[in-house]
Parts: sequence; structure tokens; C-alpha cells
Amino acid sequence: MIENQQIFPILLQAYPSYLNRYEAYIEQNYEIEEERLLYVDIGDFTAYMIECYAKRKTDEFDEAFDAIEQMLVHGDSYVQDFAVVGILETLQNQLLDKKIELNEFEALLQPESKAAWRHLIDFWNGKVQ
Repeated sequence: MIENQQIFPILLQAYPSYLNRYEAYIEQNYEIEEERLLYVDIGDFTAYMIECYAKRKTDEFDEAFDAIEQMLVHGDSYVQDFAVVGILETLQNQLLDKKIELNEFEALLQPESKAAWRHLIDFWNGKVQ
């Protein structure tokens, strides 16, 4: 079972090119031993993914989306919620801000992630609660 303290280690293992930026982000935003705010921190990770996408540097996308899928399938309830609301919803919002079509990323998702992605879209379009 994947737990919340494993989220960023899993993402960093799947997306190692983000490591230097992540370390700089943590250094700039936290004091030593300060509690991390995962829902805030994930915004930098998803922004990095979008920057890579814009530069067509997507060689780590399969591993990143696999990590998200694993969180949905094998995570505890916190991790599952975080994968949907923290990662996927933040990614959608940032894509819309950058005027990138959501379906460009949806095509990269695995089954559980894709279902959650579509549910978020339906929710924001008022089709489901």
C-alpha cells in the first residue's frame, strides 16, 4: 500500500529529470524539517511536466503516468485522493491556463487515471457530482 510519504519519492524515481528542480524548490520554500504541503508542491511538478511537454521532452512521461496509475491502484485513500485532486486536477488546470487541450494528455493516461481524468472533466462541466 502506497502512503503519503512515498508520493514524491515515487514521482522522483519515475521522473528523475525533475530531481534538481525539486531540490531547489524545497530549498526555496521550506525550512529544514518543516512539514511539506503536498497539494502546493505538486503544482511545481505538474508545471515541470507541462514545460517538458512544450519542449517535446516527454521521454519520462510513460514512467510518470505509470506512477500516477500505481498511486490510484495501490495507494491508501489519501494517496488515491491526492493522485486525482492533487496531480490530475492540478495538471488539468495548468493545461487549461497554458491553452493546451486536455485530450493531448488524456491519451497518455492509463485506465484508472483516464477514468479519474474524465470524471474531473464531467464534474467541472456539471455532469456529475
